Amino acid sequence: MNDFSGKTILYTGGRGTDTPEFDIFAMNADGTGAERNLTHNKGLDDGPEYAPDGESIYFNSVRSGSMQIWRMKPDGSEQQQITFDRFNNWFPHIAPDGKSMVIISYGEDIQSNDHPFYKHVYLRRLAMDGSDAKVIAYVFGGQGTINVPSWSPDGKQIAFVSNTALPAPH
Repeated sequence: MNDFSGKTILYTGGRGTDTPEFDIFAMNADGTGAERNLTHNKGLDDGPEYAPDGESIYFNSVRSGSMQIWRMKPDGSEQQQITFDRFNNWFPHIAPDGKSMVIISYGEDIQSNDHPFYKHVYLRRLAMDGSDAKVIAYVFGGQGTINVPSWSPDGKQIAFVSNTALPAPH
């Protein structure tokens, strides 16, 4: 994901040979300079996205035992968990006005570090501090439903992929 100025990209990368650790990295969008490792924790960190003001990065991490939403400063400091519920929460996408986010939430029947295809999932809208979660859709979805930023420029709509009309996999 690009920051608000378009000068930096964020991504998840696996490093290590035997059992790769997946952390969040940043680097200059023009390819100059070295990549910067922003997270250094055991377990999967994924789905980074800048807040529109560029002051925070939101991401999901399994480091607390279940997949939850976290935020940090652009330099990787002040990492703070902001969701604490029974769901496994993935892919925070920040509204253009920076006042809310939409996430995908799996139930407890799905392993914390997994986000499979064709499962019942909730799309939920939350305040930027992780509070006030409201279900906005309940669909067959999962992997691919909202993996990329999906807000309309005016912040009135969000695009997502639903597999509800597909026949069940065999």
